[in-house]
Amino acid sequence: MTAILDIQDVRKSYGAHQALKGVSLSVSEGEFIALVGPSGCGKTTLLKQIAGFEEPDQGRIAIAGADMAGVPAAKRPTSMVFQRLALFPHMTVAENVGFPLKLRKTQPGEIRKRVGQMIELMQLKTDYLTRFPRQLSGGEQQRVALARSMVSEPKLLLLDEPLSALDVKLKKVLQAELKRLHRSVGVTFVHVTHDLEEAMMLADRICVMRDGAILQLGTPADIYYRPAGSFVAGFIGETNLMPIKVTARDKSGLVYRSADIADIDGRIASDFVADGVGQGDALLMLRPELLRVLGPEEKAEGIIGAEVTEMFGKGGTVQYRARTRGGQNLVVEIPGTSSLPMRIGDKVRLGFAKKDIYVFGPGA
Repeated sequence: MTAILDIQDVRKSYGAHQALKGVSLSVSEGEFIALVGPSGCGKTTLLKQIAGFEEPDQGRIAIAGADMAGVPAAKRPTSMVFQRLALFPHMTVAENVGFPLKLRKTQPGEIRKRVGQMIELMQLKTDYLTRFPRQLSGGEQQRVALARSMVSEPKLLLLDEPLSALDVKLKKVLQAELKRLHRSVGVTFVHVTHDLEEAMMLADRICVMRDGAILQLGTPADIYYRPAGSFVAGFIGETNLMPIKVTARDKSGLVYRSADIADIDGRIASDFVADGVGQGDALLMLRPELLRVLGPEEKAEGIIGAEVTEMFGKGGTVQYRARTRGGQNLVVEIPGTSSLPMRIGDKVRLGFAKKDIYVFGPGA
């Protein structure tokens, strides 16, 4: 795939605070990439560098092969949608959407044509063209903002948490709309979000950042099931991290022991072990939905004994908290049913398959 965005060793400081610490990232044409991380990790700062609102102190940003050094935001082949949509209140929907084309001195007939195309793409009614933003719902305003950002046919669409202020139900609808829009127009999306479920739903790849650096870049499945370490594992969804002792390691995998896990053979194949794990302490990751409640005589490749300490109904699923004999707290999530399989105080056996675990070092 051709790289539409190439970022090399970008650094940015605000006084003594180093917001970006040598970030490098390549984004393919037509890709949807999400930047996630805790507040202050540098994701919005990176978006501003791409958009041209700020210049990096060091490093190179290229879009479609052209170096963006010194190129102002208005001259870059990018468009940005902000958390606060910044629609012009005194302009109609048609005027708002067509404003970027008017700035480029596009002919009025062409503006009307392209505004109409964008309104249709956003599935807005044509009579909305004469309305003002205050006459629209939050979701309709969001669609207008997206239409305005797309009407100039940017090579890169930059999204800075555009759905964060919406209620949960409307957010779900617009997440689906955003995915449909990306699929329809084929423009490259770079999306900053705090909503990890949103990143998993929408992105082709997720970039996890912390303290101005990229910790891991990969597909949603990579990030979720093969995290680079305990921070990424804990940041992207809930998980269980169980301490183990690695007693032997070779190319085929490792041998381990645990006070809480009864393993069928005490071995884990190398496919499920992160690079750099050797003898000594390590962490075994188990996602809550990959643990299952075993019957009294039922067998599994790995079994954990625990006591149920809490229960939370979530509609489609039920989440349990359980404590192992060694004092480890576990989260177990199973499909919701009308008859609950476990109650608080129950002693249970939790089973897992070897293909569903992942092991990394304690300091990762």
